[in-house]
Amino acid sequence: MRGYFGLGVEGVSKAMNVGNLFRSAHAFGASFVFTVAAAYARREGGKSDTSDTPGHVPFYGFPDAGSLVLPKACVLVGVELADDAVELPTFHHPRQAAYVLGPERGGLSPELTVRCGFVVRIPTAFSLNVGIAGAIVMYDRLISLGRFQRRPARPGAPPGAPSEHVFGEPKRRRKMEKFRASPPEDGTNTGQ
Repeated sequence: MRGYFGLGVEGVSKAMNVGNLFRSAHAFGASFVFTVAAAYARREGGKSDTSDTPGHVPFYGFPDAGSLVLPKACVLVGVELADDAVELPTFHHPRQAAYVLGPERGGLSPELTVRCGFVVRIPTAFSLNVGIAGAIVMYDRLISLGRFQRRPARPGAPPGAPSEHVFGEPKRRRKMEKFRASPPEDGTNTGQ
C-alpha cells in the first residue's frame, strides 16, 4: 500500500483502551501514534498493548489541539458520530492521513474538529469502543487502498491472485522536452 497513516486519540482517560487501539495500529502498519490532551500511562496501556507500540513506532503526546503537528501533506481525519460526517463505506482515504478518535465519554473537541480535513463516521446506531472503532477505520483503509482483488460476486467463489502492478509511461512536461537527450554511450553525464 502506498502512503502512510498515523492514529491518535483526544482526551481519553482509559489507558487500557489507548493501549488496545495502539496495538491494533501497530498491527495494521501505522507509521506513528499520538495522543492529544490525554494522559497516557504507557505502563498501564502496556497491559493491553502487548506489542509495545511506542517502542516500535514514533509516539507523540500533544498537550492540546493547538499544538498538534503533522507531517507536510498529511490530512487529519476525525472519526466521529456526527450527522454531517462522511459515511466510512463511501469515504476515499487520503494516501497520507492521521486519524483521530475522541474520548470514551464524548466527542472530538471543536478545536480539533475544525483542524480536520474530513470527519468520517462508522454507520452504527451508537458509539463503539475507541479500540474497535479505530480497528474498523484501519481495516477500511487497508481494503480500500491495499492491493487486494475485488471480492467475488457470489458467496464461496474462489478469489483469483492479485494482479501484478504495471508501471505506466513516465509523464514528461513539454517545457522540459527540448532538453531531452539520449544518455551518453559511455555512461558519463556531459550535461548536454
